[in-house]
Amino acid sequence: MNQETIMKLRAENDTLRHRQNEADVYYAKMKELEVYQAELIKLLTQLEARSQKAVILFEGRDAAGKGSLIGSIAQYLNPKHCRTVALGRPTDEEKSQWYFQKYIKHFPRGGEMVLFDRSWYNRAMVEPVFEFCTQEEYELFLDTVIPFEDSFIKHGTHLIKIYLSVSKEVQNERFERRRTDPLRQWKLSEIDMQAQAMWDDFSQKKIHMLERTHTPESPWHIIRSDDKHKARIEAMKLIMRELYTHKSESLIDLKADESILVSIEDELLREDELLR
Repeated sequence: MNQETIMKLRAENDTLRHRQNEADVYYAKMKELEVYQAELIKLLTQLEARSQKAVILFEGRDAAGKGSLIGSIAQYLNPKHCRTVALGRPTDEEKSQWYFQKYIKHFPRGGEMVLFDRSWYNRAMVEPVFEFCTQEEYELFLDTVIPFEDSFIKHGTHLIKIYLSVSKEVQNERFERRRTDPLRQWKLSEIDMQAQAMWDDFSQKKIHMLERTHTPESPWHIIRSDDKHKARIEAMKLIMRELYTHKSESLIDLKADESILVSIEDELLREDELLR
């Protein structure tokens, strides 16, 4: 991809933005994403050439937009060098193992990027809220997760932790759409049905997780995801900022939109205010 290609995509996007019907607006958004998706292809090629390794975690409440975001990121990337991992319930064998063991076997080789649709941070939110783990297991996780991450970071694996933050109102709207849209009903789970009623429980665990597991070496990146399109663009820009060796390697502006990518302090303040 070169500067001429970028300019061509942007020109088409500008034309589409002036149209008002729903189909054209949707198409314009998809075309806008293509600018960033094209740049991701170049990034992955460089990652492959340099034999770099990247693990990207996507966390957030149900209906925060994790799956669709991962789909947008991986859509045009070479599947030989970009994998998505979404693990199901642990088997009896996995329950008997070290907690992180089932995740490590999916880690990248040199020249590969792995996208985790939920991760070991299940133990920080979903599992304790629904009592899928003991209090002792929960506390042990919080005590050991940062040393675990520090270890593989020091051994050369890039780690990017993304938390998609959806509002209670938008989550409810998305659940309602899942209930009524036959193309989306498969997404609605028993846990989803309880998510609204247990909102505050999740908020308390979220606050505790962010306070305990946000470090300079392993920070959380908070992306507000009520607007899925803006969240997708912001996540792609974030990944490129984190993985490009030099900012000049990118042909597009990667400056963060601070109304979408917010500080952890702002996110914690908002959660505290909503709990009052």
